[in-house]
Amino acid sequence: MSFELVGPAADIAKGTAIQVEIADVEVAVVHADDDNFYAVRDECSHASVALSEGEVDGCTLECWLHGSRFDLRTGAPSGLPATEPVATFPVEIRDGDIYVSTTPSNGVKP
Repeated sequence: MSFELVGPAADIAKGTAIQVEIADVEVAVVHADDDNFYAVRDECSHASVALSEGEVDGCTLECWLHGSRFDLRTGAPSGLPATEPVATFPVEIRDGDIYVSTTPSNGVKP
């Protein structure tokens, strides 16, 4: 499994998300309320808008347009209108830097 460097973990405040490009895929890297980092495809499966612009709540990321929430651990939507999951990517912290895998971990195509 190949990982790409995103940058220093300290640059992403707890409760926020940033957009990065990993292997030609836009990914939202999230510093969740549980103090872990997660990475999901940065596109709502319902309305094709950037999830990184949404709100982090616990271990979910809310789409700002219609309010669908996605579990950062599984990519599964937890409410309508989204019914399809988003791709999730493994994240590693190495020496204070965030690395994100180029391969989805939940079987959803990015």
